[in-house]
Amino acid sequence: MNSGQFTANPASNDTAGHDFDVIIAGCGPTGATLAAELRLHGVRVLVVEKDTEPVSFVRVVALHTRSIELMAMRGLLDRLLGHGRRRPLGGLFAAIPAPAPTGLDSAYAYLLGIPQPVLVRLLEEHAVELGARVRHRGEVAGFEQDDQGVTVELADGERLRARWLVGCDGGRSTVRKLLGVGFPGEPSRNETLMGEMEVGAPPEEIAARVSRVRATQQRFWLRPFGAGVYSVVVPAAGVGDRAKPPTLDDFRQQLRAVAGTDFGVHSPRWLSRFGDATRLAERYRVGRVLLAGDAAHIHPPTGGQGLNLGVQDAFNLGWKLAAQIRGRAPQTLLDTYEAERRPVAADVLDNTRAQMELHATEPGPRAVRRLLTELMDIDEVNRRLTEKITATGVRYDVGEGIDLLGRRLPDVETAQGHLYGLLHRGRGLLLDRTGLLTADGWSDRVDHLADPTAGLDVPCVLLRPDGHVAWTGDEQQDLDRHLSRWFGGPTG
Repeated sequence: MNSGQFTANPASNDTAGHDFDVIIAGCGPTGATLAAELRLHGVRVLVVEKDTEPVSFVRVVALHTRSIELMAMRGLLDRLLGHGRRRPLGGLFAAIPAPAPTGLDSAYAYLLGIPQPVLVRLLEEHAVELGARVRHRGEVAGFEQDDQGVTVELADGERLRARWLVGCDGGRSTVRKLLGVGFPGEPSRNETLMGEMEVGAPPEEIAARVSRVRATQQRFWLRPFGAGVYSVVVPAAGVGDRAKPPTLDDFRQQLRAVAGTDFGVHSPRWLSRFGDATRLAERYRVGRVLLAGDAAHIHPPTGGQGLNLGVQDAFNLGWKLAAQIRGRAPQTLLDTYEAERRPVAADVLDNTRAQMELHATEPGPRAVRRLLTELMDIDEVNRRLTEKITATGVRYDVGEGIDLLGRRLPDVETAQGHLYGLLHRGRGLLLDRTGLLTADGWSDRVDHLADPTAGLDVPCVLLRPDGHVAWTGDEQQDLDRHLSRWFGGPTG
């Protein structure tokens, strides 16, 4: 089967002949989040995941501020907090030891460390609770698309018909390869071993040696988890086959080469390797097939942005694709997914490239690192870099106007409580301090809260379902134009 590249016609509400509205390849954080976002709008979703169960190793990942805000917007944060641990925001950029900048405009200015299998399970459960179907041991093997939909062939030979297909199937994405979308960038030049294991050396000896080695080698650490278990990161000897996990002997050998001792490591919980390959898909959409998450972009894990970038892709895409399927999408709405998210990914790729250079051991990069360490004492420099890592500085191009346009709105207070509590249903929101405006023609898609006490510096804001500001002002005619631009024409 091939991809059948074409330009799709506008969607209609006709679902005849389609088993599902959307098939999602991959049930990692991106795929599970996208499935839930689509289900908020009644879209029929099937997620196919080749793995039979979550990965066995318990790798801890970090949700950054913007991702935490998005989880709060959907009422998921309390569920996640019960399984994670909050950590301070400082030291995000290239692990330069700087505190968090002062006065960050978020109620969620922290890291949330959470085991990745737990996060995936919770997001999948959320999607299933909303009505998504998830099929494990399912893998996309091929597809054909036409102007009405996509015929998807699974690895077991079953063929399913959907109106759209979204590849959330990782850096080695089958969907992207079958689609023929280029994935240019740089291959891995450096590789790093990472794992969790017990360590026999005394804690004071470990701390002293780690401090000494990290003076020149930033891709090295041993961090205690308690009960003698440590997170261990050490440069690899070269670039190997990432499909093959490293062995404990590989860790011992590299620890001795870098630190002069293997610290008595034993009893590993999990072992893995990661490279610094950096690639960005040339396109995020071909006809009725889209890409999201690692299928669209890969980069080194420094700064911990990858999972967050994919989840944020899903929040951007979900409501737009749902509007297309329901026949409510303005003509160019779905095009804004790539227009908005691809530049964000490009910026992440650039900042991870820069961070990797700052981890290098040569005199030049070490001198630049010392200089940047000094500059980060300037709060504005620290803030700019922190906003890059946490994605709180993202501004989409929604048109000319004040700086607030295109940015996410913090969780301000309203008469009905915190703002994010009003966004659980994934709808737009008109937050109106004047009490003079209306969104009646869009009430099936946009909520309206007239609240003169709302914590805004402008008369009114129109929020998209992803929490970004689409419009500010106080004129009904101007508001109507922007409601139509983002949510389609009025009803009635």
